[in-house]
Amino acid sequence: MPFVQDIRSFIRESSRPVAERLHLHILPDYSDIIVISALFFFTLHHTISPVISRILFPVSYGKANKKTRNNWDAHVVSLVHAALIVALSLRCLNIPTLSSDRVFGFHNGSTFVSAIACGYFIWDATEAIVHYTEFGFVLHGIACFLVFILGSRPFAHYHAVRFLLWEVSTIFLDIHWFLDKTGKTGSVIQLINGVVLLGTFASVRLIWGGIISYDFWKTLHSVFNQLPLFYVVVYGSGNVMLNLLNWFWFTKMIAALRKRFSSNGNANGNDIHRKSNGDMEHKQF
Repeated sequence: MPFVQDIRSFIRESSRPVAERLHLHILPDYSDIIVISALFFFTLHHTISPVISRILFPVSYGKANKKTRNNWDAHVVSLVHAALIVALSLRCLNIPTLSSDRVFGFHNGSTFVSAIACGYFIWDATEAIVHYTEFGFVLHGIACFLVFILGSRPFAHYHAVRFLLWEVSTIFLDIHWFLDKTGKTGSVIQLINGVVLLGTFASVRLIWGGIISYDFWKTLHSVFNQLPLFYVVVYGSGNVMLNLLNWFWFTKMIAALRKRFSSNGNANGNDIHRKSNGDMEHKQF
């Protein structure tokens, strides 16, 4: 479709002056994907999810209040993003150009994944602002967007696609939330999902995340003098913060699940999914 191609070309060319000024050399090549990604997640939140959810869940969704419906739609976005980004990231794990240069190497596959993530975090930050609860959620959405947009220097694509595998646990976190909202609180299926959630969280975030973080720090140290100090600060501090948050949230999740399934526990489980789209424990980098 020539009209669509013209729009995509316009977006790419419009981004070029900003990209050159900020030394984001490959940004124009996929700036249109960022825009498409953001539009998709906004449309999913405000149009697709409400229509489908009313049909499939006329009671749980249809009779819920406005705030709950918005949280539901936000969880749909989170779930779709997690499933999509994990599938795309897995395809990038064995790309030779990334493995041969773990700092500045890039590939069409990794740039596409980064663009999808950028679009998602545009939605995420906007949602945190519009439905404001805490400044930390706003800051987190903006910070994650910056991490992935700064990767278009190019930088850290090898590690980016690996860190994005943290989102495996988000899939089960969102399922846990939906089980609560559809009357399955404390059920066997929620118990099974909770065990899988803890298992995937420990595997992909604590163990895998720790291994990749160690490799990331070694790589960062090896090119310290080749990077602007801003990059070292943003990526270094961000990595430490999110690894600490992973451990913090893991202990909170264990406590919440233990309370949920204790003999006298009838808690509503909100501790395990404090906010629909902003929980620090299911973010990347």
